[in-house]
Parts: sequence; C-alpha cells; structure tokens
Amino acid sequence: MDFLVSLFIYIQTSKESLYRTMEDQSHPILPKQTSISSHEGLELPSFGSWLKWVFVDQSSIWRTGLSWSIFFVLAIGVPLVTHFLLSCSSCDANHSRPYHVVSQISLSLFAMLSFISLSCWTRKFGLKRFLFLDKLSDASEKVRHEYKQQFQNSMKLLCLIVFPCFAAECVYKIWWYVSGATELPYYGNMYLSDTILCMLELCSWLYRTTIFFLVCVLFRLICHLQILRLEIYALVFQKETEVETIMMEHNKIRRTFRIISHRFRAFILISLIMVTASQLAFLVMITRSSAHVNIFTAGELALCSISLVTSLFICLRSATKVTHKAQKVTGLAAKWHVCATIHSFDYAETETPMVPQVSSDHLVFPFGADLESDDEEGDEEDDLDNTKLVPIFTNTISFQKRQALVKYLEHNRAGITVFGFMVDRTWLHSIFGIQLALLLWMLNKTIS
Repeated sequence: MDFLVSLFIYIQTSKESLYRTMEDQSHPILPKQTSISSHEGLELPSFGSWLKWVFVDQSSIWRTGLSWSIFFVLAIGVPLVTHFLLSCSSCDANHSRPYHVVSQISLSLFAMLSFISLSCWTRKFGLKRFLFLDKLSDASEKVRHEYKQQFQNSMKLLCLIVFPCFAAECVYKIWWYVSGATELPYYGNMYLSDTILCMLELCSWLYRTTIFFLVCVLFRLICHLQILRLEIYALVFQKETEVETIMMEHNKIRRTFRIISHRFRAFILISLIMVTASQLAFLVMITRSSAHVNIFTAGELALCSISLVTSLFICLRSATKVTHKAQKVTGLAAKWHVCATIHSFDYAETETPMVPQVSSDHLVFPFGADLESDDEEGDEEDDLDNTKLVPIFTNTISFQKRQALVKYLEHNRAGITVFGFMVDRTWLHSIFGIQLALLLWMLNKTIS
C-alpha cells in the first residue's frame, strides 16, 4: 500500500515538472532585444524599391541579367542607334545637333561609371553594409531616427534634382521632334517613328541621369551618418569619460572614414577627371569661330553640363563637410583641455580640492558660454565648436592624459581621403586653381 502511494506521488510530481518545463519553453529565456532589424525594415524596402526602379537590383541571377541588359540597351544601345537613325545633314541649323555626340558620350560614361561602381558595392558588401546599417546597432535612438529621416530626405533630393532636369529635357526633345517633323528622317509612319524614337531617347536620358545622381546622393547619405556620429562623439567631453574610451571611439570613427574613402575614392577621382575633361571639351566646341551656339543647338549640352557639375558638387561638398566636422573634434579637445587646465589652477589655490562656487558673471570666459553673439548668424559646421564644456575632469583626468589625447587627435586626423589626399577646403582650393589654369590656357588657345 505504501508502495502504491509513493508511486502515485512520484507520477504527480513528474507531471507537474513536465508542465512547468513546457511552459518555460513556450516563453523565451532571454527577452527579445530591440535591435536594428526594425529600423532596417523601414530603410531597406525603400532603398530596394529605388534599385528596382532604376534597374540596379542584382539580388538574384535573373535580376542581374535584366539589370545588365537594360543598362546596355538604355545607356549604350539607344544613344548609338538614335544618333545614326536621326543623322540629318540636310536639316536646318537648329536641328543639326552639333553637340549631340559629346553630350551623349559624357552621359553614357558617367552612367557606366556609376552603374559598375554601384553593382560592385551592392554585390560585394550588400545593402546593409554598404549603407552602414549594421553600424547603427550600437548607435542611439536619436541617431537612428535622424538617419532614417535623412534617408527619406535623400530620396526626395534625388527626385528634386532629376525631375526638373527631366522636364527640361522633355520640353527640348518634344520641340525638336515636333518642329523638325518634316525634315527629320523617319521609318514607316512619321508620327509613330518620331514618337518611339523620342520615348527611347527620354528613357535613356532619365536612366543615365538617375544612375549617377543616385550614387552621389547615397554618398551624401553615408557622410551624413558620420556627421551624426561625430555630433554624438563630441558629447563625451561633457561626461566623466576616460581618455582611453575617447581614443578608442575615435579609432572606430577613423576606421569608418577609411572604409568609406576606400570605397568611393576611385569614383570621386574618376568623376572629377571626367567632369573636368567634358567641360573643357564643351568649352572648346562652343568657343570655336565656326561654332553656332544658341538655345536650340546648345540647350542639351547646357543641361548635360548642369547635371554633371551638380553631381560632382554633391560628392565634394559632402566629403568636405564631414572632413571638417571630424577635424573640429581636435579643436574641441584642445578647448576642453585648456578649460580643465585653467580650472585645475583654481583648485591648487584652495586648501580643499572642491569645485569653487563662482558665479558666471564674475568670470571673464564662463565655461559653457558662447563667445559669439546670438544675433549673429553662425555656420552650420560650427555645431561642435558650440558644445558646452563642464569642467568636471580635473580630479579624474590628469594633465598628461589630456595633453596626450590632444596630441593624438592632432596627428591622427579623421576625414574622407582620395588616395591619401584629405578632401578638405585646401584640397578643393588646389583643384579649383588647377581647373582655373586649364580654363585660362584653353581660352588662350581657342580665342586667340
């Protein structure tokens, strides 16, 4: 009898433990962590749709084949075929298109550079790594939100740049076909032939322009993410942080800048060379004594120049802006070091090392106060300089550590580089001087 009772109690205990085990398995042991996946879910579909819209999505074999096929058709085939089909030696001066070849070659070369670069980046790194979405897992919620907002603004900027240019191109093409309908060569039905050729040319122009503008806007987006990281990094000088932590975080930022520079340095350099060469070629053609220049013949050439120069301007401005943001960290660290050093002398004059309760009205340069007047308009790049410093480091961080940190930042500057050359205002001034010298030399050869 006692044996049966013991067996019954054992069976009941086993059932209860089994039920508890099943309940524990139904609930995860560790709570789900809020990761970047939800943020990426908001970003990647939008970017993926843009890649599909411009036919650059190469996530599978058949999409890769479709992407390259459309590229060869719209970027190379259509401009080549329409040039020979619409060549008209008997047309009037307004429909002869003397600058059509050089403008189409420039657009096709830029589209080829952008398409190959974007294809290599997305295939080698993937969308997450290419857009540095994997780096956002350690970022704050503010950085994620602002990066998401900036991504949406970048897509809006792409539309604001491409659509007005496309509208101007549509107006020019429609005028060219309608006004020269009786003079232009046609095949079969005149209206159907002109409509098909006009649509093909417009689609080709929109595809090529969107491709290289997309790469420039994405580079601007990546640079803006680094600006957000630098703004968060500048806040470490307001907290009780060790020098080793500050230096390690700066090393991470420098490594990210090096990765961005290695990815985009060839694209930036080749774009700069191609834009300079194309603009000099345009200048030679329109400054010849026999050149016939007006809005009808050179309108497409002017639109091509505006598009190429604008795309290069976006890249150079983004790189220069993030470089100067990174270099301002050195000035901020030096300012923090000076403030802490001066305040430490005030400690030495007192018997007990405690923070003196001095009113900010009695200080010549109060800590955390802006030296500039609020009525003056400040530069948007001076946000790091306006970081308010709180002198709480004098007891915890020695003078030698602060001095070593400042020296380290001075000799290890971060920023976007192009084959070792820092893309800052000095580099841009050098490029401008070289291009101005080429321009004056070219004008001397053509005009004289």
